[in-house]
Amino acid sequence: MTDKKKVLVISDFGIDDIVAVLYAYYSDTIEIVGIVSDYGNVSKASALKNVKYLQSITGITDIPVIGGAVSALTGIQPQFFPDIHGIDGLGPISLDNIELDNSEISENFYEINSLIDKYAGELYIYSAGRLTSLATAFVLYPETMKKVKEFYVMGGAFHVPGNVTPTAEANFYGDPYAANILIQLAPKQIHLIPLDVTMYALLTPAMIDHLHEFYLKSNDKVGQIIKPMVDYYYEFYKKTYPDISGSPLHDLLAMWALADGDKMMFEEVPIRVATNTGWTFGQSIGDFRQSKEKENWQVHKIAKQFNYRQFITEVFETLKSGPSR
Repeated sequence: MTDKKKVLVISDFGIDDIVAVLYAYYSDTIEIVGIVSDYGNVSKASALKNVKYLQSITGITDIPVIGGAVSALTGIQPQFFPDIHGIDGLGPISLDNIELDNSEISENFYEINSLIDKYAGELYIYSAGRLTSLATAFVLYPETMKKVKEFYVMGGAFHVPGNVTPTAEANFYGDPYAANILIQLAPKQIHLIPLDVTMYALLTPAMIDHLHEFYLKSNDKVGQIIKPMVDYYYEFYKKTYPDISGSPLHDLLAMWALADGDKMMFEEVPIRVATNTGWTFGQSIGDFRQSKEKENWQVHKIAKQFNYRQFITEVFETLKSGPSR
């Protein structure tokens, strides 16, 4: 087997983020070598608690945990989403028994430098939340960021409506300034996994029930947290989109794409993010015109298509394969 891909995860640790991290936990392709814990779906402190909870149930405590941003570059106080992700970001799962002391509310963001240096040329950065921390890294450490092999970012909505406003997806809307910095300053093309594809990464209740039965029979306590979280997530989506057949696990699709970039069809497109206030705030804009003359914006790779059957087959094979470490 080839060496696993070394991945630094930047996440706000809501439900789909956690399922993506658990996919990596079971994967024989991905090795998470660091975590940046951010505000977004929940507060930074709650996200850190979620990481601590995952450490407690997996027994994996040797991965560096780095404190990320607590709010956006816009200066707007973040809005959290308990109706989507639960009070703690784990759906109905309560973390009242998990406590953080002040030393664990990390202000150690500079440590991403040593992590990137350690895995220079082979490190992947996977971002599944607001883009404040990642954009800050591009501003503070531009030479270091050139050592990252590839970037995979779940965010944006190009040919489909947004999920926060008619035009904007949550990760871009949460900090459009950061998203635009990321797009403009990234030293290489970013793989963007937008709502255009992630809304089709549906796991149905029947699939989740089947997976849960497997985890009960195998006494896999880690895997058993997936069903209550995804069921909670589905309840929200059913209220918002009554005809939806399952839970769109946006961040899981992005992690699956990272595992093997050839699985996803990408299109290279000049991109900007709207930062003007109003109805376009946070809108992701691509110049999709077929003409040779296009806007002089930075060009990145936008996911446009994936094989759903392959996605489901490989995700469930991985989730049922047992921990990879």
